[in-house]
Amino acid sequence: MFLCLSTFKFKSRLLFTILVLLIIAPLIGHYYLSKEEKDGFENSYNTHSKLEVHGDYGVLRATDLKHRIAELVRIKNSVNNELRNIEGKRQKLLSELALNHKKIEDSKAELVRQEAELEKLKMSVKQAQVAENEAIIQNSPNLAPPRIILPQNPPSFLPLSANTHYTCRNMKNCFDYSRCSLTSGFPFYFYLPEELPELVSTSLNKIVFQVLRYNPHFTNSSNNACVYVALLGETRNFINTTQLERLPFWGGDGRNHILFYLSKNIYDKPNFDQNINFGRAILAQSFWNEKNFRPGHDIILPVSFGPPGGEVWMDSPYMLPARRKYLLSFEGYKNINITKRQQNFVDMLQKFITQTTVDQFYIITDCENQRVESDIIDWCLCSDETKRKVFITQSTFTLIPAPLDNDMISTAMMQTRIFESLKFGAIPVFLEYDRIGLPFDEVIDWCRAAICIAGERIPELHWLLRTIPDNDILLMRRQGRMLYEKYFGTIQAILDTTLAVIRNRIGIPPMPVIDTPSPSIFNEHFKPIKMDPIIPDAEPEESLGPLEQPFSSPVFKRNYTIMNIQGYELWNSWGDPFKLYPHTPFDPLLPSDAKFIGSGKGFRPINNGAGGAGKEFCQSLGGNSPREQFTIVILTYERDQVLMNSLSRLHGLPYLNKVLVVWNSPKPPLEDLRWPEIGVPIHVIQAAKNSLNNRFLPYEAIETEAVLSVDDDAHLRHDEIMFGFRVWREQRDRVVGFPGRFHALDLNHGGWLYNSNYSCELSMVLTGAAFVHKYYLYLYSYWLPQAIRDKVDQYMNCEDIAMNFLVSHVTNKPPVKVTSRWTFRCPGCPVSLSEDETHFLERHKCINFFTEIFGYTPLLNTQFRVDSILFKTRIPHDKQKCFKFI
Repeated sequence: MFLCLSTFKFKSRLLFTILVLLIIAPLIGHYYLSKEEKDGFENSYNTHSKLEVHGDYGVLRATDLKHRIAELVRIKNSVNNELRNIEGKRQKLLSELALNHKKIEDSKAELVRQEAELEKLKMSVKQAQVAENEAIIQNSPNLAPPRIILPQNPPSFLPLSANTHYTCRNMKNCFDYSRCSLTSGFPFYFYLPEELPELVSTSLNKIVFQVLRYNPHFTNSSNNACVYVALLGETRNFINTTQLERLPFWGGDGRNHILFYLSKNIYDKPNFDQNINFGRAILAQSFWNEKNFRPGHDIILPVSFGPPGGEVWMDSPYMLPARRKYLLSFEGYKNINITKRQQNFVDMLQKFITQTTVDQFYIITDCENQRVESDIIDWCLCSDETKRKVFITQSTFTLIPAPLDNDMISTAMMQTRIFESLKFGAIPVFLEYDRIGLPFDEVIDWCRAAICIAGERIPELHWLLRTIPDNDILLMRRQGRMLYEKYFGTIQAILDTTLAVIRNRIGIPPMPVIDTPSPSIFNEHFKPIKMDPIIPDAEPEESLGPLEQPFSSPVFKRNYTIMNIQGYELWNSWGDPFKLYPHTPFDPLLPSDAKFIGSGKGFRPINNGAGGAGKEFCQSLGGNSPREQFTIVILTYERDQVLMNSLSRLHGLPYLNKVLVVWNSPKPPLEDLRWPEIGVPIHVIQAAKNSLNNRFLPYEAIETEAVLSVDDDAHLRHDEIMFGFRVWREQRDRVVGFPGRFHALDLNHGGWLYNSNYSCELSMVLTGAAFVHKYYLYLYSYWLPQAIRDKVDQYMNCEDIAMNFLVSHVTNKPPVKVTSRWTFRCPGCPVSLSEDETHFLERHKCINFFTEIFGYTPLLNTQFRVDSILFKTRIPHDKQKCFKFI
């Protein structure tokens, strides 16, 4: 720079000197010419005088003038030549000056570029320093979990004392923890029919055995089992202590045994023969006497009226409207002479019928012609389930009183009422709640799905029910439906939940879900041909972030003894904790304070602002949570060149961990296909079949929490992707993407319509270009009803609608749309599925079918869109770095 300035000053002085010479030279020439003319005149006069004197005047004058003219012409030509030379030099200097000016501007531009490159290098150095510091100051080393510790022999014999059954008031006194280490995985062994003769029918035992084999904790090794499961059947009238002692692994006192008694009809009557001593075994059944029930040890089960397994959503009606025809319903009869207090209850129910009110009630306290006869002392049922369904499905609330027998806390009749109320969407009203034994009450907060009141509140019941708003009614109805589907709907749900309750009691974490394998389409010896990427000219030059080596999201580390705060919390669709373990969808246990388990797959905890603020906030990609990367998943089918172009555009994308290409075509890629070198690994997965559900499989190759789902023909700029990633990091539980769509009521035919027109609202963000959390891939693949995935395969459509249904159902939040992009076009691409004329008709059908499965439409409309702060806003140059793409 200093050399350029010195040259410029020298040339300026030279130019000034030349200009001065050009002005002074003509003046001097004019002066001398004038002098010559004067001298010539005087000489001519003198000569003339002399010629007159000598007589040769004419000859001398002509000769002198001729010489003078020739001299003047020579001088003129000399001056003109000199002027031309000077002008040539001046033009040359001006050209050199312009060239130097251009070099100066190029040097300034190069300086700006080098400064930007220097900032990138500084940012990369800081990122490397952060990573180094994190590795240095990390207090907890990366240790592998302890080896699995399993017992090697069946339980040893211990004598059974007469009062053992009554001393087991908690797990501590009667459970052998030594057989169930924290790392054992809670293996359980199920008694085969030949091992417990005369206790249960062979057909029922086979059904239960087939159901339990799907449980991930099942083991065939009796020596390594933590607990032993036996099925008592549907009747216990002939069971005695001797028969229990014949069980091969009873061990004398029945410790670590779970005895199931499944109530499959409402006529069951328990036999509480005091001669039967169940020892230290855990008894799980639907009917319980208060004296025999051991809280914290035994388990209250619901009735087992559902199928062995499968989905039960088709049994439940729609959850809307919130209020139904009848405000309250009750049907039953008393099969014994009741006390005065119980008669007051009947009289109060009769008042509901006779009182003047706009509300309608369905109250029947006597059904002599349609009685379900039973010798159980309780409010017995009337008619059958088909007839009871008619009034229950029309009831907003249904009354469930405590058993008439004060010694009973649970009966098959009462559990049947609970089962049917949840199945048909009537909110239970538990009367004398403190006397009722509810199934799985240690892990279910029943008062969030039902009304819990004391018997003395019957006079105020009508007023209480009228004060409950519609949104609370829908909240409880939805919670009740979730309880029915996950706890009570099938025999498998009942058995799995019971085992999960025991596992949670002894503090063993659930088993993690298995990631979907990611087999590469290339064999280990084949190396695809690489090519240089096509870098588009329109990419912005701003620094969008450092280019880092791929690193996975943090691995879960948690003390095994902390069971109730083992992760992160997500809120369900009505604002309450949606109690699901993140990577154990097989585990139906939903404790009221369960949180997400983070194994690189759960939601992150709240960060303490490690990213700082201002410039540091910008450089740490948002600042409120630790640095991380994302994975791109691209689904493709026989569009090789379109895919290659899309991959090439990802070259140099910051924070990209890897790209997963799901190859849906049965034809492998051509061997001469050239794959672009984009700076990160490209993993091509061979799909088992051509299915759009493959887009949302939780592949083991995905090592980040953030997943960007992209169509193979979507064209996103780097700055758009980075901005979407930053927004997702602040809205981790939602779908964050670019193309928005919405649903609307079909006023002509009823139901819902899918709409892709431009509007001021949206309820879906298409997953052809959207960020989602990997946890939702587990929910979509393992938790979502299979009927939804089957419908996606049937239509080869609607997987994006299903994902939006799922996320909105779990969070009760709409998706987040970023930037102003509405659609993505790919000139020259082959015809896509969305251009088929049946595409929109199928999407209409999908929304209505998914609504039927969920029981309501969880999609929520929004007019909210996220744009970058100070986007295209003129701000001072020295402050632009901190505000770009925030």
